[in-house]
Amino acid sequence: MECFEITAPGSLVRTTRPEPRPGPGEVAIRLAAASLNYRDLMIKNGKYGNMHYPVVPLSDGAGQVVATGEGVTRVLVGDRVAGIFNQAWIGGPPPIHARALGGDMDGMLAQTVVLPEAGVVRIPDSLSFEEGATLPCAAVTAWNALFVSARLTPGETVLLIGTGGVSLFALQFAKMAGARVILLSRSREKIERIRSLGPDHAIDTTQNPHWEAEVLELTCGRGVDHVVEVGGAETLPRSLSATRHQGHVAVIGVLSGGEVRFPVFSLLARQIRLSGIYVGSRENFEAMNAAILENHLHPHIGRVFPFGEAPQAFHALETGDFTGKIVISFGL
Repeated sequence: MECFEITAPGSLVRTTRPEPRPGPGEVAIRLAAASLNYRDLMIKNGKYGNMHYPVVPLSDGAGQVVATGEGVTRVLVGDRVAGIFNQAWIGGPPPIHARALGGDMDGMLAQTVVLPEAGVVRIPDSLSFEEGATLPCAAVTAWNALFVSARLTPGETVLLIGTGGVSLFALQFAKMAGARVILLSRSREKIERIRSLGPDHAIDTTQNPHWEAEVLELTCGRGVDHVVEVGGAETLPRSLSATRHQGHVAVIGVLSGGEVRFPVFSLLARQIRLSGIYVGSRENFEAMNAAILENHLHPHIGRVFPFGEAPQAFHALETGDFTGKIVISFGL
């Protein structure tokens, strides 16, 4: 069985391991596709906490169940499934100790993986394996931010930052829910690429670096109801300025850095609610899948690489020359 391992920071190596076999309560999955998140790049570059190497990277992958261990009842051989990001989070509040794929434990950049049956979900029948592989981290994060943390309702306004996976899933989910969407991007070309997904307004922040003023203008001075904040240090203070009194900011990413300074008194006076979002549970994943199927949604895939070109996929993620998700296809 072939896989890729991060053997040390900066080193992604193609290697061979024995074919894994499922034990009691486990399932073996033959992977058809996997997808990348910014977290994977941080892990590869040694910038994600106290990582232990070697590790098989990637939290997101989809494939077909090829074997089941004794006592497995949730899935059958032949089912099309994906692994959940945090193998310890089934429902309710998050567990204190995470078991995240591609970090705390080996991930999905392998031809065959074995997971506990509790840690997999069936992907929607309407999606390809490549589309299903984009769901576990970015899509569940966007779902959690909008419908669990924000409790988004029709007619509310959502501010999205950039055209990466989380932001574009949030765009699709927000429009599905009847919300108004304002999207920011530093690239006019990327704005045009995703125009068909239906943002109500798109702001080129290269041309308008003080975009929070334009957001306030677009909302008649009120501010947005919700922000899906993936930018970090560079964007969070501006996101707070663009949020209405008693609005909500879902803090997800640190693309521009993790050390943030912002006016605390303004935050208190305007009673803005900040929520830290770290993906979501299996229950969130399953609720999201039902909505995807019912509303005929399809993930936005920007680029696809074959399995043997996994290093090139990481490079594309680092350059930022894509919209939506980068997928690795295993050629099945």
